[in-house]
This record gives sequence, C-alpha cells and structure tokens, in this order.
Amino acid sequence: MSEQVERVKTLIIGSGPAGYTAAIYAARADLKPLLYTGMEPGGQLTTTTEVDNFPGYPEGIDGPTMMVQLQQQAERFGTEVRIGMVTAVELSKEVGGIHKATIDNSTVIEAETVIISTGATAKYLNIPSEQKLRGGGVSACAVCDGFFYKNQDVAIVGAGDTAAEEASYLANICNKVTMLVRKDYMRASKAMQHRVNSLENIEVRYNTEVDEVLGDQVVEGLRMVNNKTGEKEDIAITGLFIAIGHKPNTDIFAGQLEMDETGYLITKGKSTKTNLPGVFACGDAQDKEYRQAVTAAGTGCMAALDAERYLATVESAEEVA
Repeated sequence: MSEQVERVKTLIIGSGPAGYTAAIYAARADLKPLLYTGMEPGGQLTTTTEVDNFPGYPEGIDGPTMMVQLQQQAERFGTEVRIGMVTAVELSKEVGGIHKATIDNSTVIEAETVIISTGATAKYLNIPSEQKLRGGGVSACAVCDGFFYKNQDVAIVGAGDTAAEEASYLANICNKVTMLVRKDYMRASKAMQHRVNSLENIEVRYNTEVDEVLGDQVVEGLRMVNNKTGEKEDIAITGLFIAIGHKPNTDIFAGQLEMDETGYLITKGKSTKTNLPGVFACGDAQDKEYRQAVTAAGTGCMAALDAERYLATVESAEEVA
C-alpha cells in the first residue's frame, strides 16, 4: 500500500460544535485548518431534532441544520472539511515536533498542531424500540431536551449521580418522573439520593428495566419489567431519558495522551493543552461535566487560540535559533 503524505499547520479531528468552532477561529488566524469529520459528521447534535438552548436562535433550530451552518461558516473562512476517519495517530513529544495522523488506513497527514474534538457517544440500552424512537421522545440528555416535556409524564433510566441529577432536573419541569433502577440500590452519592427521594413527583422503581418503548412515531408509553419477579407493567409517558453514561471517542489516543479512568482526555488547568506539546483537546472528548453544545463550542474556541499561541511561540524560538 502506497502512503500519501500531506503537511498542514492545524489538523482538527472531529466535526461537532467544538471542532467547527475551533475551525472558525483557526481559519481566521490563518492556520489553514484541515478538518476530518469522523464517522458521524456533525457529532451528537445530528441526532437532536430541536436545539432550543444555543444562543442566537430565538426560535430554536434543528440539530442537523445547525451543524450544516457551522460547517458553512468554517468553510467560509478557509477551513477544508473532508469526510474521513482518523484511524491511527503518532504524536510527537517534542516542542515543534510533527504529529502524524492516518486517515482511513491510507492517507497520512503531518500536522504542526492537532485539535482533538472527537466527542463522546451516549450509551443506550440498544433495544430495537428504543433505537427506533431516538429523536421521537427517546433522549440521552435531559438538560438538552427536558423542556419539550414540560408538565408531562416521563421516565429516566439510570442509577448514578448523572441519572439522579437529571431526574431532579426533570422533576422541576415535568408532571411525574419514573426512575428505573436496575438493581435494588442506587449508585448515586447519598446527597443525590436524598435529593431524589425528597421530590414527591419522582417515583423510583428498583429492580426494574425497560422491556419495550411503546409508540409508533413518538413515545407513547413504556413497558417495564421487574427483573426479580418477571412482572411487566405499562405506564403512559411521552419522553424517555437514558442516563447510563457516555463513552469518550478517544481510543486511538490511548498510550499517548493522558486520560482519566473512563477515557476522557486530561487538559491542563483552564486550557485545552494536553500532556503533549502542540496537541489540544476540546468538547466532549475532555468534558464529562457539562456536555453541552455551547460549552463545547467555547472550548473549541480556546483550542484554536491555544494552537495559534503555541505556533507563534515555536516560530519565535526558531527565529532566535
């Protein structure tokens, strides 16, 4: 197999709000960014039907349209956007070193700086009826989509701090929240358990799992099953929220970049700098706390500014030498 090699100033891996915002800033700084979209161009927002909480859209906007507009804005300033998957990386440990990325197991890109915006993937139950109704009432983000179910009955699946926090959030805007916990106890901290138990409109169902999500085009109900007795029960709901965690899309950086125990990239202080010079991480690949489009966009801006300053420092050092 013959290898094609191409050299760029800035390589951006990933095409969600973080990646496209990084591209906008990098392009305006004349870094001539090259962005590879990955397997899911536009990221998680392409599976969101309505985005109501991103500043600048008073009437809201659907996720896919928003991501197309972000791409167009990045391209307007000179970003080159390519469909492709980074399948391997060889990152330099030296200041001013060249980083290598292999695209689709063939093309090699050499980059002076790399901005990682590969995002994270929400974990789902992978039940056929759940997958069919994603975007039709099944969501993995209560903060993103809970507003659409104001004063309605909903259910949430999960037992950790995130599930407890999202159940509490939903309880403030929904009529009733049924919380399904697979075991006979919650994994959430005691403080979060107390918060859940103190809210009268949250009903916690222990030893309970989803058997089937009911509805044709949109969620109309939920069939629950008690995993101890096998007893099934149907309830009427309009929204189902899955809160069983996310997996950051960072496997290809393992062994080269510092990560926490779940795979989120570790950045230094309030910056987007990783442990390697010239490599920056933004968005959900390094943020497990907020996971919002607007915060991802903010860190994308930071990554581009960090990359610009890094390159200026390297160039100054080369001039002195």
